[in-house]
Amino acid sequence: MSFQCQRDCYMKEFVTSVVSCCPAELKQEVNGKKETLKGFNVKLQDTILFPEGGGQPDDHGLIGDVPVLRVTRQGAEAVHFVCSPLEEGLEVQLKLDWDRRFDHMQQHSGQHLITALAEAMFGFKTTSWELGRQRCSIELDTTSMKPAQLQALEEAVNEKIRAHVPVTLQLLSIDDPAVEKVRSRGLPDDHAGPIRIIDIQGVDANMCCGTHVSNLSQLQVIKLLVAEKGKKNKTNLIFLAGNRVLKYAEKCYSTERSMVSLLKTGPEEHVEAVDKIQKSVKILQKSNLGLLRDMAVLIAQNFKSSPQRGPFFTLHKKEGDNEFMNIIATEIGTEETLVFLTVGEEKGPGLFLLAGPVDAVSAMGPRVLEMLQGKGAGKSGRFQGKANSLARRGDVEDLLRQHASREQ
Repeated sequence: MSFQCQRDCYMKEFVTSVVSCCPAELKQEVNGKKETLKGFNVKLQDTILFPEGGGQPDDHGLIGDVPVLRVTRQGAEAVHFVCSPLEEGLEVQLKLDWDRRFDHMQQHSGQHLITALAEAMFGFKTTSWELGRQRCSIELDTTSMKPAQLQALEEAVNEKIRAHVPVTLQLLSIDDPAVEKVRSRGLPDDHAGPIRIIDIQGVDANMCCGTHVSNLSQLQVIKLLVAEKGKKNKTNLIFLAGNRVLKYAEKCYSTERSMVSLLKTGPEEHVEAVDKIQKSVKILQKSNLGLLRDMAVLIAQNFKSSPQRGPFFTLHKKEGDNEFMNIIATEIGTEETLVFLTVGEEKGPGLFLLAGPVDAVSAMGPRVLEMLQGKGAGKSGRFQGKANSLARRGDVEDLLRQHASREQ
């Protein structure tokens, strides 16, 4: 397998021809929702759009003026998913989304460099890696990585970048003895064509299908963010390479400026200032809870002492919690009184409690739950839960008031 994108990772435009175009579907996730897109799978004579593989995502780009939404590999062929059909035999011009490609090249070459030096310096072998949209992760076969090791590894990879180490490509036949001497995690079952070797001069030679920079200097810089505990006694090393480091620094600086404006302190005092705010908030929350509990008792006592008290009591309060509602119900006493309480936004989500005679609550609880579009359960004269919408709270009150009057 060797596409034009693998022979020349820097080619941004390319003329080729359409070999086939067949109806197809693409399953994708948009804004957290899965959807199926109808379109066409297009095979070309050759391509500069990399099909996903080796831990690297696929390229985006254009075939003529038709956007390519996905590129996958089927054996020795690349399949391009598009929404508009293309005529077989048609000569077309490919245009590559270069910003996306170069980002992938930086991250992928960065991973090779980190992987090679982590093994050479500490014996930590790479078992897998992920090129994420914002950060990359290398899974290392070690239970932990000490801060001093993380710092030493970061210094070592950036020293190689400053040394302008060349990165070259070799294409070898599968029976070439040299193949046995390079690092590899094995070939895919449907591999076809020559073996592709990425050689970081004097550092690492690795079997790989992905796209890479031609010199480590093009990585600019690598930042190792953290080494955290992974699955099955492994360690996940999170890193950024190249332009992602610059974007990360810009984002951090923007956040720092916002924090300076909000906290009215310099960056070196932010942690102390936030710690003070958090402690103050905890004190205020504790005080507020105490006031709510006292208010709950007073509300119940006021109802009990009223000459006009009836068989039904209802109350809505924006602030409050389950304990607040339960205190009111307990203080009122629900052997003879039907109590309906809610907290939260007036027409938004919230909490509810229905308490009263066991038979009344058992009969009305499910209906209240349905009207509030909620989830909950009840027993022993209490039915409570979460409401997705309190918009029909008034209707629930009318229903319960009528029921309480009939039972009186």
